[in-house]
Amino acid sequence: MHKPKDVAVITIDGPSGAGKGTISRIVAKKLGFHYLDSGALYRLLGLCSQRHHVSVTNVKSLAALAEHMDVEFKTTKSGEFTILLEGEDVTREVRTEETGALASQVAQYPEVREALLKRQRLFARAPGLVADGRDMGTVIFPDAPVKIYLTASAEERASRRYKELIAKGENVSLPALVEQVRSRDERDMTRESSPLRPAAGAINIDTSSLSIQEVTDTVLNLLTVKGFSTHS
Repeated sequence: MHKPKDVAVITIDGPSGAGKGTISRIVAKKLGFHYLDSGALYRLLGLCSQRHHVSVTNVKSLAALAEHMDVEFKTTKSGEFTILLEGEDVTREVRTEETGALASQVAQYPEVREALLKRQRLFARAPGLVADGRDMGTVIFPDAPVKIYLTASAEERASRRYKELIAKGENVSLPALVEQVRSRDERDMTRESSPLRPAAGAINIDTSSLSIQEVTDTVLNLLTVKGFSTHS
């Protein structure tokens, strides 16, 4: 069984930088649903492997780490989403480019994905779940009633990331980010286990030329048509 039958799951998949995290959090709040950032689990595993001196090529040890990681997702009173690893707030560290590269490396192993599969499905709790990732609609929740796939050009996704990092005071190269995005796409789309692709029946939305508000409105209008009730 993938999830309790009375729990509605909305999956929002897509490549890095397509906007799925931002949109998923907004939609979850509007619906009053739980939220799963599946990508954070892989980023956390990459971070955890570094902290415990486990090579990203040591598949057996990575799978063991995946099964026993001390991870907690919290929403503060002010509404901020935070991630705890072994009791430490690693929200900012999880979002670095280095951690993202580690995540893409560890995610390519079937043993690692299998170890995290059950943990991800446990997030499906009443009243519902918005799950964001790369294989939410294809593998983790294939019976979800609504599946959405967000995408955008590599150049646009790199540009978005560039602006975020510059705003944080980091010294980054836009051409280098474009290359990283393309390399990650290639790795994610061609891996043997759970390659990145739209799920069967998924609604595809290209966000390249759309604002966050425009994407949000598109998704919420779609959910209204599907019978979901959103809060203002």
